[in-house]
Amino acid sequence: MTSDGAAATEDGTAGKTRPLPFDTSRAHQARVYDYLLGGKDNYAADRAFVEELVKVWPGVAVSARANRAFLGRAVRFLAAEAGVRQFLDIGTGIPAAGNTHEVAQAVAPESRVVYVDYDPVVLAHARALLDSSEAGATEYIDADLRDTGKILAGAAGLLDFAEPVAITMLFVLHAVPDADDPYAIVGRLLDAVPSGSYLVVSHGASDLLDGETTRAVADSWISSAQQQVTGRSREQVARFFTGTDLVEPGLVTLGDWRPERGAAGERKAAAWGGVGRKR
Repeated sequence: MTSDGAAATEDGTAGKTRPLPFDTSRAHQARVYDYLLGGKDNYAADRAFVEELVKVWPGVAVSARANRAFLGRAVRFLAAEAGVRQFLDIGTGIPAAGNTHEVAQAVAPESRVVYVDYDPVVLAHARALLDSSEAGATEYIDADLRDTGKILAGAAGLLDFAEPVAITMLFVLHAVPDADDPYAIVGRLLDAVPSGSYLVVSHGASDLLDGETTRAVADSWISSAQQQVTGRSREQVARFFTGTDLVEPGLVTLGDWRPERGAAGERKAAAWGGVGRKR
């Protein structure tokens, strides 16, 4: 679920967008993330990239783990405290322990979850994402996040857009350059769901690393990875929540969003995260 530089069309689709080729010779964001989480669905290029990235950004693995933990806490809050029973998970990534449906259905077995990604590795593992509880249901849509028309049409087969929906976009929007207007993408998705719905975003932070580290990380992605990333400041990430009220404690570093005991290390994550309720 990453950028190839294509622009969205006027109706919110990405007609020029094409999935990146399945290339194991260059690092890929989904496989890099999988490796950082201790997964096995990665290749030598992904592992080599991480080893070099760690030299310039030692905390990259901390950020990856903090993002996964944030997903769990946010989804549990939505299912247990906010009463949400419908989830649209965009930028799913390679399945790992604690997927959205597993967390939500552990609280509310009747929860329905639609996953969206266009990565061929994720698609190959989509069956793991469809292992729902008997009372609930899950679905997988093969689509780029810019193609909001396709996403919403496909999700409507399982989700009722007359009822609140939680849209989760974790570590995916930083893969969309400003030229593709990520704010408009999020806006179209929020426009499709009713008041009382939620938006969950985690995003790589440009203002939590020093300038030298930020440049070194960017150079690593440019030279070795298939996709590029765009770090954004807290103020820039806050714009994604336009039209929502942020749930306490607001937009904070991932480890500071309703932290659990024993998770002090997550507070070093160079990423912002928050949950907003649509007005």
